[in-house]
Amino acid sequence: MRAATSLPDLSARRCGALTTPKIPTNQGAASGCPQTSVYSFFKEVMSRRIIPQLALALFVFTTAQVARAQESLPDLVRRVKPSVVSVLTFDAKDQPLISGSGFFVRPGEVVTNLHVINGARRVEIHTLEGKGRTYPVAGTLAVDDEADLALLKVELPAERSRPISLAAALPEEGEQVFLIGNPLRLEGSVSAGIVSAVREVPDVGRVIQITAPVSHGNSGSPLFNMRGQVIGIVTVKVTNGQNINLALAAARIANLRHAQLISFKDLANDKSTTQPEGLAEVWYRGGLDSLWLGNYDNALGYFETAANRNPRRPETWIQIGYCKVKQGRNDEAIRAYQRALQLRPNSAEAYNKLGDAHYYASRFNEAIQAYKQAARLRPDQPEAYYNLGLAYLEIGDRESAMAQSRLLETIDVELNKKLLAEIQR
Repeated sequence: MRAATSLPDLSARRCGALTTPKIPTNQGAASGCPQTSVYSFFKEVMSRRIIPQLALALFVFTTAQVARAQESLPDLVRRVKPSVVSVLTFDAKDQPLISGSGFFVRPGEVVTNLHVINGARRVEIHTLEGKGRTYPVAGTLAVDDEADLALLKVELPAERSRPISLAAALPEEGEQVFLIGNPLRLEGSVSAGIVSAVREVPDVGRVIQITAPVSHGNSGSPLFNMRGQVIGIVTVKVTNGQNINLALAAARIANLRHAQLISFKDLANDKSTTQPEGLAEVWYRGGLDSLWLGNYDNALGYFETAANRNPRRPETWIQIGYCKVKQGRNDEAIRAYQRALQLRPNSAEAYNKLGDAHYYASRFNEAIQAYKQAARLRPDQPEAYYNLGLAYLEIGDRESAMAQSRLLETIDVELNKKLLAEIQR
């Protein structure tokens, strides 16, 4: 039989000897060792035994808490679904038009795609909580034509609203996502997938391409991360008869600013542009659609036609420059951005893109000057500091790159991590 393991005499160890374990008594004084009480002996023994056990128990408890914090998809859906609504539209004869989706961003305020409500004379929403309730929409509080966004004022009790939070950071490629919407009038349908790409559309924002299935009626659906935050708003785009599953990143939603309440009748009658400007707008929209799909050659054709119809719109020249950078035609892009800056000298976007064209043409000093102007005009925008940091690295000025990192850290922590990774290479 194996002998039981006993604890060494801790008082004897302090004296430099190792004896048979026993509870110390006053005899220890006679041997020259300091007297140790029974209480202190057991206190030390128990602490040596219990502390590792307590640490293990704490680890198990913390792990369980983290596991609980990572909600399953069904739990997430149950939590966020009350924030989603279906958007129903009607014409002047009160006949149904198209339907879409939306979600509460503040009490009584729902965001959806602008094209969902275009041409409508009456709009209502239907909530998805419980059996659902229908509420009238008074009109629009804000409209963003380029981003295809509309902020609706809904007439309902404040406690019936279920606002959802917007994510501050962009998702990573490969990140799991899900959306809730009303495809083909099937209210509250859930689909899941991953982020397959994140692209930029100048003067609009970041576009997220997803693998989650999307159909008509999903326009305006919130796209969620696995923490239940809205990372984008779904917009249905069709090319060659196929739906392309895209969402506009949440930052553009956060930038919607309240204006005067506009009725749907007044919104439909707002056609103040002249005929050439109206035609230019049609071509410009076609270019944006192509940009959403990543088709830069088609987009350039649309934007150049729009510029011929209305050459005084600076956004068109910014888009032309962006497409030409994508094609590697950097000198032509520089001229397009300079044309935009002639029309709008204080455009931080144009300066930032001009810096990109110089950067890709390996004219790093010119890029630095353009990025500096962008940062001066919009000190709250992180991209200019990030771009400046990269340009400084290209000319070997690591100290200046670190200075941009310190500025960027106060604005966008995640983007600063990417800059630091480049600096530390």
